[in-house]
Amino acid sequence: MTTIFDAPEEFASTALAGFAAIYSRYVRHVKGGVVRSTKVPKGKVSVVIGGGSGHYPAFAGYVGPGLADAAVAGDVFASPSTAAVARVCRHADQGGGILLGFGNYAGDVLNFGVAAERLRAEGIDVRIVPVTDDVASAAAEESTKRRGIAGDLVVFKIAGAAAEAGMNLNEVERVTRLANGRTVSFGVAFKGCTLPGAPAPLFTVPHGQMALGLGIHGEPGIKEEKIVSARDLAKLLTEKLLVERPAGTKKVGVVLNGLGATKYEELFVLWTTISGLLADAELEIVAPEAGEFVTSLDMQGCSLTLLWLDDELETLWSAPCDTPVLRRGASFATEPATDAIEDADGQSVFAPSSAASKAAGVCIGGLLSQIAGALKDAEEELGRIDAQAGDGDHGQGMRRGSAAALDAANAAVAEGAGAASVLAVAGDAWADRAGGTSGAIWGLLLRSWSNALSDNEAIEKDAAVKGARLALDGVTRLGRARVGDKTLVDALVPFVEALEREAAGGKSLTEAWAAAANAATAAADATSALTPKLGRARPLAEKSIGHPDAGAISLAMVTRVARDYLSRQ
Repeated sequence: MTTIFDAPEEFASTALAGFAAIYSRYVRHVKGGVVRSTKVPKGKVSVVIGGGSGHYPAFAGYVGPGLADAAVAGDVFASPSTAAVARVCRHADQGGGILLGFGNYAGDVLNFGVAAERLRAEGIDVRIVPVTDDVASAAAEESTKRRGIAGDLVVFKIAGAAAEAGMNLNEVERVTRLANGRTVSFGVAFKGCTLPGAPAPLFTVPHGQMALGLGIHGEPGIKEEKIVSARDLAKLLTEKLLVERPAGTKKVGVVLNGLGATKYEELFVLWTTISGLLADAELEIVAPEAGEFVTSLDMQGCSLTLLWLDDELETLWSAPCDTPVLRRGASFATEPATDAIEDADGQSVFAPSSAASKAAGVCIGGLLSQIAGALKDAEEELGRIDAQAGDGDHGQGMRRGSAAALDAANAAVAEGAGAASVLAVAGDAWADRAGGTSGAIWGLLLRSWSNALSDNEAIEKDAAVKGARLALDGVTRLGRARVGDKTLVDALVPFVEALEREAAGGKSLTEAWAAAANAATAAADATSALTPKLGRARPLAEKSIGHPDAGAISLAMVTRVARDYLSRQ
């Protein structure tokens, strides 16, 4: 159990501040992450990595010469927000472009993806490489659907070495994708992990059993088997990975990873058999590592990662680096960075708006007040639904995100902002505070919707309906979910289609919205029969059957709150 903390919600930010203070030789603390504390050559490609907290030393522990230039950190097991990713990238940018690396999880894909679009619009060349090494989460022929686990270290090490060697952004991206395609991992857990302040672990493993194919965000394994000897466990881990060995491969990089509560001595015992099995397979082991590299709070277990080496990858895997967690080769000659770090995002400056649009902004604030109240009341129930095949944090995220959106909207209204600006800043605040997949989706949804509104006009029916379509397009384009995947999209699509259909048929906005809310509610309830195809719940499809998707349920709830609000206006 995680026992050392003050306020649970401040655990991740406080831990990051403490880490930065201890390792000031390597990093400087910025809002939402860390950047190198030493000078970086102008024109160098910046490798920026990140994900949720709770995985230390991933990801801040990888920052230093020869590896990453910066790391973004979300809350525990939650993706960092779009704003945090963009902010840290701006601090890290040296003019050579940015390579963004993260584990292949829905929230990270969304937040890093939206941040990359914003940075490109600012003139910064950004490339994205999600890590997909977990063989338990998808078959080889669907490798793009695999999660990123301890292979993060391997792929980021290659990217960092390539950037440190002076490769341009095209080459850094190419070799990083090559490394990702040649990296595989498999893990087991003996005990689950417990979030700070939580009364029980996110999952439990029966006594004497081990969970195979666990996730690093507290997802249980795909199946359970009896605990075996170290020799048999080594054989299990190794055989799972050797079947994906590329033809002609003679050398391999190896990482034996502890998940947070496994003694190093246990890993060393395991290594004695793993190394022998790899030798029997006529593989030469290059620069092996054993220890904690990608953890899951206090989870007890381990994972094995193999990097199938060619000559280029071997050079980069063996190249020097100097970070809090990984040090190789000769030390780097460094100088302290002297540029100032400005963490403040600055106060929003809104364009002049009409009286009609200001009044619409006030209405948006009133609607968000109703939504925030409803989601606060529903926090426990949404968490219970999410816990059926997820990590149970959906209710918390929706409550925090909507509360932040309300605060931002009220502040914008007080400054005289119009409807478009009020909704846009509310979306940004929702994403920034909620984090994770739901935060990213709702931030993107509200900001996309705001693009159909104006700061100079009242909100008319056509604009509201157009905004709904823009919101759906944004979510499906960057989130990649489709109807039938058991996500929020299963409720959002029928909502938008019904809204458009009813509005085109001559119904008022209030009438059209009521019909659309009913369609969303029915569709959300119907997700009980679906099996998840995206997100953390996908490997646990059987456990999800019979339970609705929490994201679809909460979206339908919000549409009903808005329906009731509109009917009173």
